[in-house]
Amino acid sequence: MNDLEPPSEPTGTARDASVRGRHHVDYSIVIPVYCNEGCLVPLFGALTAEVLRANADRVGEIVFVDDGSKDGSFEELKRIRGESPDSVTIVRLTRNFGQPSALLAGYAYAKGDCVVTISADGQEPPELINEMLRGYFEEHNEIVICARSGRDESLYRSITSRMYFSAMRRLTFSNMPRGGFDIWLMGRRALEALLRNPDASPSFQWRLLWMGYKTKTINYRRRARLAGVSRYTFAKKLNAVLDGILGHSVAPIRAMWLSGCAFSLVGLAAAVFVVVDALVLGNPATPWVPVVAALLMVGGLQMTMLGIVGEYIWRTLTQARMRDLYLIDEVYPAEGP
Repeated sequence: MNDLEPPSEPTGTARDASVRGRHHVDYSIVIPVYCNEGCLVPLFGALTAEVLRANADRVGEIVFVDDGSKDGSFEELKRIRGESPDSVTIVRLTRNFGQPSALLAGYAYAKGDCVVTISADGQEPPELINEMLRGYFEEHNEIVICARSGRDESLYRSITSRMYFSAMRRLTFSNMPRGGFDIWLMGRRALEALLRNPDASPSFQWRLLWMGYKTKTINYRRRARLAGVSRYTFAKKLNAVLDGILGHSVAPIRAMWLSGCAFSLVGLAAAVFVVVDALVLGNPATPWVPVVAALLMVGGLQMTMLGIVGEYIWRTLTQARMRDLYLIDEVYPAEGP
């Protein structure tokens, strides 16, 4: 197997692909992998039977990105590539950089005229890709997204997901599907536009909606995982929420100064009340307990505001550093026709 040096920049444009000896590929399927042992073989079998063979008139490839898996995922990927060296590429990162960075690494090695992104846990029906390809090649949509109309998951995940995407619709993009989406197709123009605008805290769903290209939406019901448990922890969900809101909305900043104005008006009204109550009505001054309570409340609000500002500053610092979003350990490229 051949190893390639990682690209100097995580661009993945058509020019980069041609430099690596690109043969013509109609579509690429990019799959980030993180501790998905047990899911990969059945997923690859389904993709081969229901997508690659079903689209025999088009050339397709699958790009797996091992994002620092600590289980047997990488060995499973090597077995898969051994069976299909012509259509499977494996990109192995040095450690776990997170799903967005893993996707960028996969995009850098995708050769297709369009790129499909799906998860490795098999929760999205592979046959959706056929409809997405029709939406691109026959209906000429630059972006095709698959929105979740339902999900075979726990009540907790269903409720938290609904709350998350509802907040995103209100604070960022009103055209965000109510159930959100985790699977999408980008044409080469959209992919290169995404890669030309690097973001240290990428949130691909929002970037796709921001582009404004002709977009088709396909509804589907998300299935249960093929194997294992989700590694998408509460901390990762919280980080995704912050990236989505702070990266694409000024709402938190506006909420801060509106809250400041509101508390200033409340404080002014309280001061006027105390003066009038003491000088006009002759009542004794207000006890110190409400004053302390008000100070604690205002102090807590100020700390919250400072935390929000800190989140913006941290993201600005991360962007300004311009560090590599991922580092590649080794690549096993598809041998191609």
